[in-house]
Formats: sequence, structure tokens, C-alpha cells
Amino acid sequence: MQNGAEPHGRTGEDEPIIEPNNALPETSMEALPETLRRAAAAAGWSQLMPVQAKAIPYVLAGRNVMIQSRTGSGKTGAFMLPILHRIAVAKTACQALVLVPTRELARQVAGEAEILGGTMGVRIAAVYGGVAYGPQFEAFRRGAQIVVGTPGRVLDHLLKRTLSLDALQILVFDEADRMLSMGFYPDMCEVQKYLPRRRISGYMFSATFPPNVMRLAGQFLDDPETLSLSRDRVHVTDTEHVFYEVPSMEKDRSLVRIIEIENPASAIIFCNTRTKVHYVAVVLQRFGYDADELSSDLSQGAREKVLGRVRTGALRFLVATDVAARGLDIPDLSHVIQYELPEDAEAYIHRAGRTGRAGASGVAMSLVGGMEVLDLDRIAKQFGIELEKRPLPSDADVEAIVTQRVTGLLEARLRARDNLQTERSQRFVPLARSLAENEDESALIAMLLDDYYQQTLHAPPVPPAGALPPSHPSGPPPSAGGGGSQQRGRRGGGRRGGGRRSR
Repeated sequence: MQNGAEPHGRTGEDEPIIEPNNALPETSMEALPETLRRAAAAAGWSQLMPVQAKAIPYVLAGRNVMIQSRTGSGKTGAFMLPILHRIAVAKTACQALVLVPTRELARQVAGEAEILGGTMGVRIAAVYGGVAYGPQFEAFRRGAQIVVGTPGRVLDHLLKRTLSLDALQILVFDEADRMLSMGFYPDMCEVQKYLPRRRISGYMFSATFPPNVMRLAGQFLDDPETLSLSRDRVHVTDTEHVFYEVPSMEKDRSLVRIIEIENPASAIIFCNTRTKVHYVAVVLQRFGYDADELSSDLSQGAREKVLGRVRTGALRFLVATDVAARGLDIPDLSHVIQYELPEDAEAYIHRAGRTGRAGASGVAMSLVGGMEVLDLDRIAKQFGIELEKRPLPSDADVEAIVTQRVTGLLEARLRARDNLQTERSQRFVPLARSLAENEDESALIAMLLDDYYQQTLHAPPVPPAGALPPSHPSGPPPSAGGGGSQQRGRRGGGRRGGGRRSR
């Protein structure tokens, strides 16, 4: 754990928590300042939830902290209530910036801030993509003191100079793990360049802190301390073990939805038979993913082509049996997905061990249905593995994630256009309006968006320079993103440099 954090105290009868060595005592509703008690009462709070009682003193004290608590535990109130207390109402400038992964969360957090701050006169602005800029410009002109937004749209406003962070005092990353899976890392790095060159308070809230998020905290926060209210959810090992309970007859569609939500940079997908390997590979290819198969049915030439892409890191998804994948070492493998559980329990350990190597973070994911749930439980008990069950995403969940990803990607691409390109694109504005207003023609827009999404997020990863595999002699298109936030290059160019971490 960072900064000497150690188990200290309990949130429940058997659930230890982790606090900094120099821990602050938790607070209570009665101990809050009068203004905060009135705000909490206006929001209908009768008492503080555990994460609020523990976290509020650290935010009030201005200490940089990573705060972890389960989803739905009251994290928004834990940072928003003390932030409201620290806002100088007389100063009409952005003093607190809260970065969130989705527009829904931006609206939710801003809405809670409005309720809590209703009696304080604090101005709040929610900014996110896919909507008009006008109302957001107006919120800044009125002097928004707390800005809640997605990294891409916040960056847009910084580039347009409609938002200034010169008066910033507090920076919050909410649901940092999801921001990474949404591909916001490059935008977060760019926003960092606009932070003041002085000390600000920084906080990172998340339901889980896997190793990649722990490293992210070190990049954006100076010497962050750790406060965890559910120790079993803080992943201090290199590999997370998660599972989805899926309908046995719908594993293929479930796999596609899970991949869209998780957005793995690269993965081996294990099946138990050659027939199933071929079937899953075809399903992924037909859906537009960069996927290939490895089984004993392949000719030696075809096998060498696949292995060539694997060795150079130029294949995103490899579908294989245990026998075919034996001896393979895929660089920077982010996920192992078990489409079928192995027949031998020890094979689970060998599969999972292919990710999270050399200090990198990884996820071992299993899709289980029917009696497989009991089989996975037996494996977990045999090897002392802590499993996390995640809810199976719905089609609506996927639609929402895809919409926000493609909006963010398009806005990032628009930011990168020069004046001549922007002028050239004006020719198509009337056509765009016409297509958007005509329901019968909306299929054209949907087709273009789908093609762009496939080319950008489903394209093959970019291999290291000089290591193009023989099966892709010309290399992937320049816009290829490989599906992971770390795969896409940062956008450079003419922005304010030397950004500071919060201190």
C-alpha cells in the first residue's frame, strides 16, 4: 500500500479497513460545521455513511488521498460535502474540478452537488460530450465554482479557453478505474498540463484499486495516502479474478457485450475444444474484432502467421485451447478470458498466470453458466482465490458505453484538426443536418459511426517499430487504437506544458 498505509479499524464486524499511518478520527453528523449540517439535512441525510464519516476529515484537511469503497456506498457525498465547505463563494472561478467517466455520472454528481450546495450559493457546472456547448459556456460565464465533467469535454473547454483552472484548489478523479477502461488516459494527461503550478489537493475515488489505478494515482497525485473501507476489494496483487454468470446458450453474445464494456487491450480467450475455438474466433471476427485462432487444426504456415502476430504484440484477441497456447508468452497481455472453464483445476492457474506479469496489472475473467458456477467456486476455494462477481452487461449498457466512447473519440479527432481541415468540413454541415433530421436516413449516420468505431477501437494493436508481422506487411491504419487506452498515442501540440500533479 502507498505511503505506509496499513489495516486499521473496521467498517463492520469482520471487514478490516486500511488507513494512513497518521490516521484522522472519523467524523459524525453532529461534529460537522453548521453549514454542512444544514446542507446534509437539505439533502435528506439523517446520518453519515461509513465512507463519508471516514473520508470527510481528509478532504477538509486537504490531504491527498486515494479513497476506495464499494459502489453505492456514498462516495459522492464523501467528497462533495467537504468540497462545498472549501469553496470561496465570493470568487466566481473554477475552484474544484471533478473528472468522471460518463455523462450520466457527471449529471448525477452535479445534481447531488446542487442539492447539497443549494443553501450555500455555490455554482455548479456539468460538462460532457454529445450535447451543445452553449449552456456549458453560459455556466462558465456565470462563474461556476465546481465543474464536474468527462475528461474529453473538459479538455475541449480548456483548449477553447472557455474554462480556466488558474483558481483551482481541488481535483477529484471519480471512478478512476472506469476512466481507464473508457480510454480517457490520454485526455487526462492533457488536462494535467493545465493544472496550476502550485499546490492543490487531489483525491481519487474508486470501487476498486487494481495495480494500474494505483500507478495512475502516483502520476496524478503527489504521494497519495490510501483509505479503503473494504479491504478485500483493494487488489494489491497483479491479477484480478472476476467472473460473469451468463446464460449457457448465450455465451457468445455475452462475450461480445463483456468485451465492449471491459475494452481489454489484449486477451487470450480459452476454450476446451478445437471446434469451440473456431466458433468463438469466427463470432469475434464477424463482429469486427481483431481476432485469430490457434489450434492443432491449423497448418504449420497458418500457425506461424498467427504466432508472428502474437510475438510482435500485433494481435488483440487470440482464441486457443490449452494445448495450442502451451509455451506462448504474449507481451503486455491485459486479460485472460475463460470462455469455458478448464477440465483440470490446475489449468485455471496456468491460464490466469499468463496475465499480470512483471509488475503489470491483469484480469483473469471467467464466463460461467449453470453448474460451472459451482466448479469455479471449487477452484477458488482450492487455491485460495478471491473472486469478484460482475453483473452481466445488457444491450442498453453496451449502447451507452459505445455512444460515449465514439463521442469522445470524434471530439478528440475534431480537436486535432487544423484550420484548413475545419474549413473544408464546413461543406458537409448542411448534409449532416439534413441526415440527422431525416429518420429514414439515420441508417447512413449509424453506418459511418459504426465504421469509425470499428476502425478505431477494434483495429489491430500497433506493433513496436520495426516489428510488423508478416501477415500485416503494410501495418494497421494510422487511427488504429487497439482497444486499450494505453495503446492510443497522446495528442501533442502547442499546449501549455509542465502540468503539475496535485500536492
